[in-house]
Amino acid sequence: MSVLIGIIIPFIGTSLGALMVYFVKNRISRRLEIVILGFAAGVMMAASIWSLIIPAIEMSRGISWLPASIGLTIGILFFFLIDYLLNKKKIKFGENVDKMMLAITLHNIPEGCAVGIIFASYMLYHNVTLTACYALSLGIAIQNIPEGLIVSLPLKNKGMSKTKAFGYGIISAIFELMGAVVTLIFSSVVSVILPYLLAFAAGAMIYVIVVELIPESTEENKVNTLGFLLGFMIMMILDVALG
Repeated sequence: MSVLIGIIIPFIGTSLGALMVYFVKNRISRRLEIVILGFAAGVMMAASIWSLIIPAIEMSRGISWLPASIGLTIGILFFFLIDYLLNKKKIKFGENVDKMMLAITLHNIPEGCAVGIIFASYMLYHNVTLTACYALSLGIAIQNIPEGLIVSLPLKNKGMSKTKAFGYGIISAIFELMGAVVTLIFSSVVSVILPYLLAFAAGAMIYVIVVELIPESTEENKVNTLGFLLGFMIMMILDVALG
């Protein structure tokens, strides 16, 4: 039951973001958005280190840092390739429903797989604590809240009903949930390469943090740094103290 709850948490985050389409007229304030994204980046960075990279190193044999390094590199390059393909086809958020859904889906599936991978590590090897698993799920869920709104709000502003716009947000969340479930189902098959997969998930998370979550800072507004610090410290303390 604890694993089921854990893989559903990111789905809830996206759903809550999509649900805001009923209450937000145009968009959330830029300052609040920056704080939320900065906090999510801090949570996910701490979770990537303590919940993914360190366990990948600890469970590796021989040159312990090698699987983590390989997985981390592939994870970052994988997301780089996705962004390259999206940019090449000029797929941007807000252009139309099909392109928006494609972009969201491509970004959500690896995130779901990351959740499935860390819970698989918890079930198979017990080298990752349940707290660490929930930390990663929570971090992804937090960053999914504005993402869910990004999907639904432009659709509502273009004349789509709130209910239908909310439905598209839910669809984008389902793909992430499917990624986690499929990864868990085949967890015994991938157990041999689990250190690589943990590091791969960390690479994917770090790419999302650096490229998408950390908002551009200006001289007037650096609240994203405070949000990042708060998120990182909370997850680090929880993981170390409760792990």
